[in-house]
Amino acid sequence: MTAALAARPLTAQDPPVDSARGDLPARGGVWHILNDPAHARWARPLASAVVPGAGQLLARRERGALYLVAEAFLLTRFLGLNAEGRRERDRYRQLAWLVARGAYQPATQDTAFEYFEQMGRYVESGPFDADPGPGFEPPTDEQTYNGQIWALARRTFFPDFDHPPAPDSPEYQRALAFYTARAIGPGFQWSWRNAGLEQDLYRQTIRQSDDAFRAATQNLGLLLANHVLSAVDAFVSERLSAGAHRVNLTTGFGPDRVQPRSLAFTAQVRVAF
Repeated sequence: MTAALAARPLTAQDPPVDSARGDLPARGGVWHILNDPAHARWARPLASAVVPGAGQLLARRERGALYLVAEAFLLTRFLGLNAEGRRERDRYRQLAWLVARGAYQPATQDTAFEYFEQMGRYVESGPFDADPGPGFEPPTDEQTYNGQIWALARRTFFPDFDHPPAPDSPEYQRALAFYTARAIGPGFQWSWRNAGLEQDLYRQTIRQSDDAFRAATQNLGLLLANHVLSAVDAFVSERLSAGAHRVNLTTGFGPDRVQPRSLAFTAQVRVAF
């Protein structure tokens, strides 16, 4: 009878045999570590840090599903807002390229964000050099961006704003260096003259892009908070479970009263001893 049992081949119902010991079922690798109580104190919090709710679900705690749902919702919202911001950014840059800068035959379409921001504030950039001859003369029309920069340079470096010093004086040269470092050059001039409606649309589009990117950044912060909170919850739960304590964690998301396009995260922890 014993020989017959020993000679019987393994079937599909037989447990796998550990090659090292020969008489015990083989361990299941990562799955075994995650379910082994000896490793649960660090493995489940780590799992929740990577995938929110994973550690709670491994411990058969139903609230882990809340973390997963929150992760999916926040990730979808972040991707959507980020895509909206890029879409609106492309719109206002294309509008600036075709309307405000089209007459100057620009060679470069993209540049720093501050440049596009100033385009919404001023109707014109103004000429970089107001002297049509070989000399150099900054513009004095303060309704333009370059005119404002030159006025600021004169207020900063001239002893008397209304009486400029000689062009070869140190004060004038410092003011000129200040202007040339900040003024809009010939390759980036713009003008919204006779295009007031287009400039209003440009301002609205740039605001929409800024709002979308700002809301996306806030949602990214909530995503990170969801990872951290899930990991902390899993860690505290595993530590307290050893002492037969009971932890009840309630989480939720709702509209932020300060930022209507954003969400506010709330969490409440109750520990029963």
